[in-house]
Order: sequence, then C-alpha cells, then structure tokens
Amino acid sequence: MIGYYHSKETFGTVDGEGIRYVLFLAGCGLGCAFCHNPDTWIKGERSITVEATLKDINQYRNFYDASGGGFTASGGEPLLQPNFVTDLFAACQKDGIHTTLDTAGFCKTEALLQVLPYTDHVLFSLKAIDHKLHRKLTLADSNEAIIRNLRYIAEHKPVTVRYVVIPQVTDDAESIKKLIELLHSIKNVQLKVDVLPYHFMGAYKWNELGMVYKLEGVPAATSTDVKRVSDMLLTANIPLQYPK
Repeated sequence: MIGYYHSKETFGTVDGEGIRYVLFLAGCGLGCAFCHNPDTWIKGERSITVEATLKDINQYRNFYDASGGGFTASGGEPLLQPNFVTDLFAACQKDGIHTTLDTAGFCKTEALLQVLPYTDHVLFSLKAIDHKLHRKLTLADSNEAIIRNLRYIAEHKPVTVRYVVIPQVTDDAESIKKLIELLHSIKNVQLKVDVLPYHFMGAYKWNELGMVYKLEGVPAATSTDVKRVSDMLLTANIPLQYPK
C-alpha cells in the first residue's frame, strides 16, 4: 500500500505521548486560515509504502519504547488516505507500536470507521465551535460533520482535543463558553484538552505559495492568553493535557 506524504520526523515530541515517529501525510481540504503548513494541502507525488515506513520506524524503536511513544499519522489530513493509514496502523499494532491519529475530523465518516479500530489515541484539532466563526477560519461550509466525528471518536477512543488560542478570534468568553458546553456534552473520562498558542511562524509559506495570509496583523498568543483560557477550562472541570 502506498501513501503520499509531505515530510517525516523521527524524534517528534509534540504529536502524542513520548518520543514519536511522525509521518505528515499530504493533502487537506480544510484550508485553515492559521495553518502553518499550507504546503501540506496538496497531495503531490512523494510516496512511501507501509513496509518502508515500518522499517524506518524500527530503526529508532528503542527511543519510542523507552519513552512510551510510538507512531503518529499527521498531516495535512491523514483520513484523506484511509486505506494507507489503516494498513500502516494495523502493521504498527501487530508489531507492538502505539498508534496516534492526528486529525481535524474533516473527512468522510467511512474513513474514520475504517481507521479507528487500529488507533490507540486521537489528537483532534478543533478549530471553532461557532458555525460562523468556523466558516471564517476554514473552507468548510459547516463544522457539523466535524463535531459529529469528534463525538464518535470520543465514544470509542482516548482523545485529546487541541484548541488554538487566537487573540481576539477564538479566545473570547463566548467562544470558550461554547467550547466548554461542547466538551461537557461529550461523555469520555479520558478526554483532555491541549491549549495551544497561535503563532504566525508559517506565514512566510503562504507568501511563497502566492497566497494571502488571512490573519495578517493578528498578534501571536502570549503565555498570559493561554493561561487565561486554560484557567477557564479548569474552572469548568475540563482536564488539560498539559496544565498551564
């Protein structure tokens, strides 16, 4: 089975627990306004096989096992290549390698149903809860299917919801209130939230690709911004992956 990818990282420390081998698969249709890797949106022609990936992972296996890490399929959007991810995750699990799916949930439900049985943990990037704000920040007409996919994942797997704090965009009281309401409605004792600061370090890639960076002028989130949102979640009894 062949997959199309953008890049890979053999010593990942921010894409799941422990030290991880991270494969950034190519292709994404969400088009987030704050994406720092818009060069991953196009599928391209760079390919790799399940066998080659597993062989590469095993070169560094001692680091992954010792740290409680493993393999993460990221992107782009990995669920746009469900056949490849399914075969790769199945091979990893057969070899005793922990699997993490890094997704934004913008995919067909069939793809999710196919991959999830071979997934140990999910990182779910939630852009916005309000429909209008979600349309403003992405190319999706609605986030209804995305939230439905999140609910389904949370019914079956441990999940970490990633939420980016964008000053004056996603960090206002109403946005956080809606986030809290959504998370309270999801019954999963293993659900946690990773509060991430917005940055514009990838803005230059938009310029190189001849694209207009949509959040030009929006300041990067400070540690104070992140702590304020984190405190709001903790006050609402929402557990954080990494308490700020």
